[in-house]
Amino acid sequence: MKFALSFAVLAWTSVGLAQETPPAAAPGTPAPAAAPATTTTTTAPLSQTVGPNYIVGPGDSLQIFVWRNPELTTTVPVRPDGKITTPLVQDMVAVGKTPSQLARDIEIVLAEYIRSPQVNVIVAIPVSAFSQVKVIGEVRTPQSLPYREGMRVLDAVLASGGLGEFAAGNRAKIVRKQEDGKNVELKVRVGDLVNKGAMKHNLELRPGDVLVIPESRF
Repeated sequence: MKFALSFAVLAWTSVGLAQETPPAAAPGTPAPAAAPATTTTTTAPLSQTVGPNYIVGPGDSLQIFVWRNPELTTTVPVRPDGKITTPLVQDMVAVGKTPSQLARDIEIVLAEYIRSPQVNVIVAIPVSAFSQVKVIGEVRTPQSLPYREGMRVLDAVLASGGLGEFAAGNRAKIVRKQEDGKNVELKVRVGDLVNKGAMKHNLELRPGDVLVIPESRF
């Protein structure tokens, strides 16, 4: 009787252990991977379209980052008068400057209040005329196009529907305003570019450029 009782207790214990112990993985079966840890990376927002030579204009939205001074970090619009106002910096002219030039000017003002300020200016939303490329003349749809970094002549022509029926593409030109305010004209053979694939004429454009496609002379 004692032997039968001991055997029953042993059998019950074995069943309990079998229920609590997970089955061993079959030979050659990889163990399930642990769930990856969730990490959060915080990065400063970056401009989507403009490069370092971008010229700030009215209507642009600027993000002003002041290192180690989050209370001075802000996002501001460029007002119609061409100025911006940030904490400790009142009515500073922004129009006509690159983001880095504007950052250095802000640093000069902030140096009166904090030690060795470091400022970064990012054009968050470029909407001014300085951020556009105009295509006029004999194209299907003359228009102003939003400028993007790396934009070239062929991009602008195709976005405007291609050359018009009476276009004199090889007499096209790019009108570009220089830093001194004067305009310079760059000849570009758009006809050879479009019709013959002569990529050497696919010049890179800059914000504010005007691509002029004249009409053929009869």
